[in-house]
Amino acid sequence: MSKKLIFLIALGFISYSNAQDKAEQALQNFEQKYPQEKIHLLFNKSSYVAGENLWFKSFVFDGYNRSTISSNLFVELYDRNKTPISKTIFPLYNGEGSGSLSLPETLKEDVYYIRAYTTWMANFNEDFQLIQPIAVYNPSSNEKLVSDTTSPWTATVFPESGTFIDGINTKFAVRLQSNGITPSDWNGYVIDSENPDVKIASFKGFDQNVGAFSLTPKSGRRYQLIVQDDKGIKQNIDLPTISASGINLQVKSKTNAITYSIKSKNYQHSSYKVLGTINNQLVYKAQIHNLSNEAVYSIPTDKLVNGILQLTVFDDKEQVVAKRLCFVQPESLKINKPSVQYTSLNDTPHEANTFTIAKNPSYSSYSVVVLDGESQDAEEERSLLSTLWLTGDITSKIYTPAQYFAKNHNAEALDALLISEKWKRFDWNTLISGSYPAIKYTPESYLSYKGKISGQPSGSSDLNFISKTDQDSGTKLYQVSTDASGNFTFNNLIFEGTMKFFYQLSGKQKTSHPVNAYVQPSYAFIPYKSNLPAGGFQLVERPSNDPLPTEVAKAVETKNFQKSLNEKTNTIEEIILKGQRKDDKRKLNQQLSSSLFRSNNEEIFDFVNDNKALVAGSNILQFLEGRVAGFRLQMQNGSYVPILRGGVTPIFLNEVKIDPSLVTNISVADVAMIKVIKDYFSGAGPGGGVQAIAIYTRQGGDIKLSEEELKLLPGLKYITLNGYDKEAVFNNAVYENVSLKNIAKDTRTTLYWNPYLETKANEPTTVKFYNNDDTKSHTLLVIGFDENDTPLYYHETRP
Repeated sequence: MSKKLIFLIALGFISYSNAQDKAEQALQNFEQKYPQEKIHLLFNKSSYVAGENLWFKSFVFDGYNRSTISSNLFVELYDRNKTPISKTIFPLYNGEGSGSLSLPETLKEDVYYIRAYTTWMANFNEDFQLIQPIAVYNPSSNEKLVSDTTSPWTATVFPESGTFIDGINTKFAVRLQSNGITPSDWNGYVIDSENPDVKIASFKGFDQNVGAFSLTPKSGRRYQLIVQDDKGIKQNIDLPTISASGINLQVKSKTNAITYSIKSKNYQHSSYKVLGTINNQLVYKAQIHNLSNEAVYSIPTDKLVNGILQLTVFDDKEQVVAKRLCFVQPESLKINKPSVQYTSLNDTPHEANTFTIAKNPSYSSYSVVVLDGESQDAEEERSLLSTLWLTGDITSKIYTPAQYFAKNHNAEALDALLISEKWKRFDWNTLISGSYPAIKYTPESYLSYKGKISGQPSGSSDLNFISKTDQDSGTKLYQVSTDASGNFTFNNLIFEGTMKFFYQLSGKQKTSHPVNAYVQPSYAFIPYKSNLPAGGFQLVERPSNDPLPTEVAKAVETKNFQKSLNEKTNTIEEIILKGQRKDDKRKLNQQLSSSLFRSNNEEIFDFVNDNKALVAGSNILQFLEGRVAGFRLQMQNGSYVPILRGGVTPIFLNEVKIDPSLVTNISVADVAMIKVIKDYFSGAGPGGGVQAIAIYTRQGGDIKLSEEELKLLPGLKYITLNGYDKEAVFNNAVYENVSLKNIAKDTRTTLYWNPYLETKANEPTTVKFYNNDDTKSHTLLVIGFDENDTPLYYHETRP
């Protein structure tokens, strides 16, 4: 369960009877048992050509925090007919992961769709899964993609809180939708059907999504809205029928408070209940006895997070009478921003540029992308912030949602947009009736398999699996137990590609009868049932000698450049580029620690590959003091107690919790790795933990088989299991390499890509990237999360 950053505010609260508490009780049950995940994919660029690789960094959230629910991310590629082209699976560590998709050379030019989801998300509405259209160009195709500017648009009107009542001034949102591109320049006005020549109210659209106006209706009148674009295309929309009675909820979101008023006419109950929810969690509750049209109520925002607040008004029968969405503090976004300093910046072809990110011990890694400043930027269309705070919870099509959280964003436009939306994560009436989602799929523990053996002795058995890869001379032993029928589970595996697992019964359980193991994955790709959305493009016949758009021409040249770059760098003995391939330390971490002891915020001390070894007789905990920010030793009852960030830190030896006093009994010569965990990890037991010191001995992970034992492995039976899909290596061109002097034309739009840029707590983080042939400006994107999951976000273009 994610950390809670929002608090219940109760105003005018008086105890309710059990019947009147149904809504709160139902919501609490839903929020605790049915957490909701959402996904953002950061792409290395916005469009592609057939034959390229597509790289992405994945962020999976549980509400507004990185999710610890799922450990696997499923990513699929479809054509416009929903025919699957590829299906891949990648691991998640504390809600983050990365991967790549290969776009076949044979793909015809068209719009394709990336689907991303977790197994847990498949229990809920498919509309909340990520479906991302991407344009894939192929100059050899007979048809080409063009923006769809001809599909008709439609306008819909939405009265604030859903009611339109005689004599109550009401704010309306006007929403545009289209299978193609909606107009950016449009306006509208309201007329009375009895006097059509007089404009009662008029407005200009805020953007391609929404506009707004206000109107005080009079009973018996019929109002009509006329909307027109800059091409003169018009639509006439009838406003809702005016009600003689009802309630209208009016909301204003300000920096210090959200204020609301409840206007009523000919509608009176003994009391009303107002509930406010953020991310399916109750954050506000009030009871109003004497309803007044002049009363204004205030919800302080100092204890609320940025996000969508749903205010709902119930009558004394606990029936919903009005509801409204608004955004908390739209003009005061709680985003951390790193201090970025360019130490060298130029526009000379192939020259190096260097910048630093100021040291900050709250961050163990960043996702960093540098783009040619003149190229298209996928984050300008859909940003991490817009996914986190808007589109991850709103299922309708929104054009360029990133604009609502960019510099100089229009808070009034965002408010109008939310008037036109409904919260679809749950429905109050459904919850109160006791109807909840049916849970069919449970999250896996990374790669999980179920199997059965035949030929075992009677009763349960222990089965040993020994893994060995061609790339790694190390071996690892796993032991699983079978039931009396020979069934077993094989969980918590993390490996790429395929791997052989040799197996045999353990110890005295060996039998002269042949033992055969049959294994199949416990996880599965889940079919997508919904229709794919419109992609915003049309296919038209490609004329002969048709010139390629600049962006497409660059992409074709970049594909050739990357091919030449890979061929040249593959001939170099040491081509491991910093931050792109797993170094020895990361490999050791994967060998020794299980996924339960993985965290996005961890500091690793490697005594296998690093010359800096522990000195015999030294104290392991004293070694960490002065090397780990916020760590100190405190003497308690004659023993040292580790303190990290003000709290006593548990110690694990080979992932078994031990008393701090036992650390001195560990032979430092046997220590292979020490890991200081500073964020959530699940290995601490029920509910997980947020910090730990994990000590691994040289016998803690790998096992060393004798030469005789290694010779016996080929004689054992084995199974071959499919692991995670391999992520292609992203080759950042390093022009200091002399072999790159005579290379194809460099038109790269992505100048630097690093989904996991590791930081050092006590010094700035340095990034070096190289220009293409004609770079004049750079767009820099830096994303990170601190221990409280507050987003760090930097998105700037510099000349």
